[in-house]
Amino acid sequence: MTSRRSFVKSAALLSAGALVSPALLAAPKSYIGLQLYTVRDAMQKDPAGTLARVAKMGYNSVEGATYTGSQKFYGMTPTAFAGVLKQNGLIMPSSHYRLGEEQEKGQPVQGTMLHGWDKAVDDAAQAGVKYMVCAYLSEAERGGLDQYKYVADQLNKAGERAKKAGIQMCYHNHDFEFAPQNGKVPYDLLLSATDKELVKMELDLFWTVKAGKDPVALFQQHPGRFPLWHVKDMDNTPKKNFTEVGSGVIDFKKIFAQAGKSGMKYYFVEQDQTPGSPFDSIQKSITHIKRTLV
Repeated sequence: MTSRRSFVKSAALLSAGALVSPALLAAPKSYIGLQLYTVRDAMQKDPAGTLARVAKMGYNSVEGATYTGSQKFYGMTPTAFAGVLKQNGLIMPSSHYRLGEEQEKGQPVQGTMLHGWDKAVDDAAQAGVKYMVCAYLSEAERGGLDQYKYVADQLNKAGERAKKAGIQMCYHNHDFEFAPQNGKVPYDLLLSATDKELVKMELDLFWTVKAGKDPVALFQQHPGRFPLWHVKDMDNTPKKNFTEVGSGVIDFKKIFAQAGKSGMKYYFVEQDQTPGSPFDSIQKSITHIKRTLV
């Protein structure tokens, strides 16, 4: 299975008889999204066929994961990729990018926040992207609190450039941002040290809960700061592995009830690892979402 690090470098009712939560009505046209990293191997082999299969399942939006390093969207120009999306009734409102401190074969990786960002923004705008998301900090890109302050500065700069193209910059978390350093939480630093208009957050619900944090509490503390969510569940085992939405322990009804407070506009199902075919897993997830959450 391709790892996230190597891949990124290459490539309506709450229950029967209950009304839809007013908070959920804030989500545009009730889009149900998929982070394409979940089906990364299939996207590498046959992106057009994979998108058609995803759309047939009922997903109507996707989030990209491969621009970094290739400066294309799954091997296609922005215009060509936008055309394939349109043919399948899909939109791609959000796409993932990297900071760019790491090098590949001794050379800077283009299409990152630090290298080739102008072209990345222009290409994103051409593809119809509304949110550009810093997806992940490698171990070498984390460091101490001073490093997180540096990351915050780069997010602000990247956000300024994105704003000129009508695009919102965001940051996607894992669990390591919640590990305290010298009495301070790096995620809190990222929230406070970035301009709340230039930099929003894509809250990964799985990693947040795994870190022992309550997504709803974050929404209350920083209302409107979380326009994007990653929706994936955690199994009830000591390892707290990824599992299909509705098959684990995360209380999604409680979280989705606060969509309005969070500022959520789009959410994306993501399952980094699946027990079998990722298509079986994303089918289970969307079935549960349609039955119980939207």
